Amino acid sequence: MGSGGLSRRRFVGTLAGTAAGATLPAATACDDAPGPADTPDTAAPEATVPSTRPSAQTESRKPSGPRPLYLGTYTSVEGGGTGIGLATYDPATGRITGTGTGTLKDVGDPSYLALHPNGRTLYAVDEREDGAVTAVRLADRRILGSRSTGGAAPCHLSVHPSGRWLLSANYGTGSVAVHPIDASGALGERTELVTHSSPSPGPGQEGPHAHQFITSPDGGHVLAVDLGTDTVYTYRLDQKAGTLSEVARAQTEPGAGPRHLTFHPGGRYAYLANEVDNTVAVCAYDPGTGRLSIGEEQSTGTGSGTSYPAQIVVTPNGRYAYLANRGHNSLARYAVESDGARLRLLDTVPVSGDFPRQIALSPDGTLLFAANQRSSTVSVFHVDEDSGELRLAGEPFASPVAVCALPL
Repeated sequence: MGSGGLSRRRFVGTLAGTAAGATLPAATACDDAPGPADTPDTAAPEATVPSTRPSAQTESRKPSGPRPLYLGTYTSVEGGGTGIGLATYDPATGRITGTGTGTLKDVGDPSYLALHPNGRTLYAVDEREDGAVTAVRLADRRILGSRSTGGAAPCHLSVHPSGRWLLSANYGTGSVAVHPIDASGALGERTELVTHSSPSPGPGQEGPHAHQFITSPDGGHVLAVDLGTDTVYTYRLDQKAGTLSEVARAQTEPGAGPRHLTFHPGGRYAYLANEVDNTVAVCAYDPGTGRLSIGEEQSTGTGSGTSYPAQIVVTPNGRYAYLANRGHNSLARYAVESDGARLRLLDTVPVSGDFPRQIALSPDGTLLFAANQRSSTVSVFHVDEDSGELRLAGEPFASPVAVCALPL
């Protein structure tokens, strides 16, 4: 089911491109963005479980000077970008700046971005009918090549904490792919492709739609979220061969349309955003078996109807979670309680943009970035470590059809 899934994802992109072309300038970007020299050679593995207690040293570990910000877009819609946008942000003020000349071109429809654990290589999906993933060396911004994902409209990718495997999700064809990563950061030929052929598609869906592919915090399993089949699949990744073995499935309510899963830092709970029925759910995770147990659906704070919940993130101290509500143009703020086992809705905050497609926290958790697709802007918020309150950090930054913001 190639073209149907692609068009479903693009219907908002087309609207966004038209609106952006009429009302906003092209993205400003930055050729002098700090390179990997500002990034540690090795990042903390995803399998490391940080403390859930708030740190008293947030200010002392806050980076100084401008930091890189990479921006994803659609290049094939009216008003879209020309590649991966380059900008910088001030970690103290949250202000994004750029010169208007910095773009990593020759990457088609880079709608989602991910960084290698060593900070040296950036990866992007090429969200097209003939899907691909692309590697970019950050030291000299050289494109290291692209590889086919074996499916249509890849919309998400992540790097295994070992740094040796790239995981990607093909929305259009409902499949997940694995590519090896060599010592230079370049991608090898695909080692695995698994299509979600069962269970049957949920209400209103014509087929599977893989929307996310990530590694569990303990590093023992990889999990694929499929909107079309209302299922989260758990696999074991053979780290020598790069192949997948399914070990468990967790099904949501019929028609929920699960989109995005985020783990609590403690590693035993995760939070699932359901795009179609406008809910979020707390999930219990068993590291031994990889089994995910999906709890009762909860409110997104947007009232009746659907608001197309998108991405959910959790603060590094594990105390607060934020959910992007695209149709409501808001961020829902939750208190995380009982060591991660409970979400309590506190309020919703206007995003100061239109259709927040993706959100991300800065590495230290003190800033939250929202990529607003229809307004072609990126909003930045200060995050209060103690209360979890969000405070807008100035005027949003113009970026054409902004669908992903990756702060380093």
